[in-house]
Amino acid sequence: MLPRAAYVDEAVFRWEVANFFAGGWTCVARGGDIPSPGDQTAKSVGRGGVLLIRDMGGQLHGFANACRHRGHELLECGERAHREIVLCPYHSWSYRLDGSLRRAPRYNEVEGFDKADFGLVELPTVEWQGLIFVDSSGAAGPFAAHVEGLDDLLAPYELERVEVAATHDYVVNANWKLLAENYLECYHCPSIHPELCMVTDPASGADDLSSGRAAWVGGWMSLREGVETMSLDGRSQGTPFRSLDDRRRRIVDYITIFPNLLLSLHPDYAMSHHLTPLGPDRTRVECSWSFAPEDFARGGFDPSYAVDFWDVTNREDWRACESVQRGLSSDHAIPGVLSPAEASVYQFETIVARGYLGI
Repeated sequence: MLPRAAYVDEAVFRWEVANFFAGGWTCVARGGDIPSPGDQTAKSVGRGGVLLIRDMGGQLHGFANACRHRGHELLECGERAHREIVLCPYHSWSYRLDGSLRRAPRYNEVEGFDKADFGLVELPTVEWQGLIFVDSSGAAGPFAAHVEGLDDLLAPYELERVEVAATHDYVVNANWKLLAENYLECYHCPSIHPELCMVTDPASGADDLSSGRAAWVGGWMSLREGVETMSLDGRSQGTPFRSLDDRRRRIVDYITIFPNLLLSLHPDYAMSHHLTPLGPDRTRVECSWSFAPEDFARGGFDPSYAVDFWDVTNREDWRACESVQRGLSSDHAIPGVLSPAEASVYQFETIVARGYLGI
């Protein structure tokens, strides 16, 4: 494991927010959150926020969520808007959808004021596999290197095509890394997940470990014989994703994209967890369940078969992670040795450790 301070120390936490969340590629939204020209939304990232905009040509932009006048947020975090300009609610400065300053009231009276000098600060933003990533530092390097080797694994699930049917927000009293580490292994499943073990064999599957300097870790597990998907009764109420081969229809893929995205990819639905660190011992988890468009086209579709299963499983995980956090908070806690069943955890911790070392 990482040193105890990595999970409990306030200074370590502040460093991680500045260098992992504000200093690298971070998943902030789904492309479906802003599908149409003129759509705008704001998301938190690191110590600030990003304003996401779909311009009239359909191009996605990400800007620092701060007016160039006095720094007021252009939208509150989580707020949405649809219009052909960006309007600051404080003093009504307005911007075009490409970020250029459109109008600054009464500044026509100011000698030497050039609107070209006061456009919004654009941040590197990528829309990939139906997900939106932002580098709020502008110095994280090519996005392709961050997810190298992952395209072929995700492509059959067509995440750019699925639609969100349900969301849950949780606040977990545990360090964000503990949630990621718990997600990456099923060594604990026989102990705390009876529902999960009814539908999938925790000893099945294998790790899909990234190569080189890519910042993701993954693995897969098999569904048990006669089980259609991960639900409380093993049955599916959804439509299998159309591009999956026979093997993919019998497994669940689990992918962690550093630092904050956990993906669970089932034959008939995709679940994501977005992690937002709130403190050394508190993490917000935004969980969403997405399904094929065919499910929404038929009347009366109910996603609860998937939502209920994972709400039970999530809460079992949160209790375990909170207990680990309390244990590590003791001055006498000594981090232990990982088992062979925790190879993905080791790779995740290696990514973290390399970040600490700046290599």
